Amino acid sequence: MVKFVYRCTVCGGRFERDEVRYLCPECGKAYRPGMPLSGVLSVEFDHDAIRRRFRRVTPDWGLFCAVEPQFHPPYAMAPTPFARSAALGEAFGVPDAWIKNDGLNPSGSLKDRASFLVVAEANRLGERTIVTASTGNAASSLAAVCAAAGRRAVIFVPKSAPRAKLAQMLLHGAQVVPVDGTYDDAFRLSLDFTARYGGLNRNTAYHPLTIEGKKTVGLEIWQQNGGRAPSVIVVPTGDGVILAGVHKAFEDLRDAGLIEHLPRLVCAQAETSSAIHDYIVTGHYRSAANPSTVADSISVSVPSNAHLARAAVLLTHGCSVTVSDAEILGAQRTLATTSGVFAEPAAAAAVAALARLRDGGHLEADDQVVVLVTGHGLKDVDAALRGVEMPAAIEPTARGLDSVAGRLAEKGAPA
Repeated sequence: MVKFVYRCTVCGGRFERDEVRYLCPECGKAYRPGMPLSGVLSVEFDHDAIRRRFRRVTPDWGLFCAVEPQFHPPYAMAPTPFARSAALGEAFGVPDAWIKNDGLNPSGSLKDRASFLVVAEANRLGERTIVTASTGNAASSLAAVCAAAGRRAVIFVPKSAPRAKLAQMLLHGAQVVPVDGTYDDAFRLSLDFTARYGGLNRNTAYHPLTIEGKKTVGLEIWQQNGGRAPSVIVVPTGDGVILAGVHKAFEDLRDAGLIEHLPRLVCAQAETSSAIHDYIVTGHYRSAANPSTVADSISVSVPSNAHLARAAVLLTHGCSVTVSDAEILGAQRTLATTSGVFAEPAAAAAVAALARLRDGGHLEADDQVVVLVTGHGLKDVDAALRGVEMPAAIEPTARGLDSVAGRLAEKGAPA
């Protein structure tokens, strides 16, 4: 680990590690519920020190980490699969398509990366309780990491969250607080709770180490890609923290002298939950009026990290697209049938975005395009079942087997 300071992404003010905990003390005063966070902090490392000490052959990723290893929880984090999928690329007309499958993290989502680092910070600070608001994945992730670390998770979650995610939270022993309202309501209540009763708040972007945790997916992509930055990374986007985290990863790699150019980042949002997309396209922020979508993990009216997410896209010369629920469910099935990867709807939004990128002329013929799969399909089986038709049962006889053979004949042999 190398020395770092926190830098305010608005005013540029710098603060020592234990001088601040959440937002910039000055710029954060502008934040009010119902608006994106102001004064989000970014970890600023001594990149010259990293440059001197980092070795490509035997990389020490602790140099890029903001919490010492002795505080890391005993949670089985490991690199997730990264592989080319020619079949997926052919289905969407993208010759060099790759999948980074973060649905295979221990709790089934990329959110483990942020929860792991925030719980490590809680260990360092001696905080016994970690609080968050979530539509499901961050909550089930925090519950799992807290269970491994012997910490208490207090989770505010919309009562409409998928049952599989609620089951994860409860089985891991979290104190689950269903909220009769939206994610934005849960976010506000969780901030009020920590202000009144203490604990460490894990809310995305509100705690700067959530961005640092999520950046590790970008570091892994670089390493698994042979120490090269891909051309394009497509990121399913709700509150914008994953997008900012991926951007931070490649900024750190560039500033440490390990790459020259940043990958172009693509923001993929659901049509009804498009506040960040609209902000990127128009330059004016407006909350999503009705963010209801099958992709619950990216259903957000007021994205907490809208400002940094927009900056990540613009600074990398990327772009933003929106996709419909029908396109998301179609992409979920295409991903499963072409690559064997079962993604939840939010993750499938990034796959659906491939068609928009291709048709919109956003890709070059030789672009290496990475699709970030952020969550496993088992997180929301009910949503997946909307896009398929359950076949009728057969009778347990030879005639029943004949009917199966007939169905197979109608479909034809696989290509």
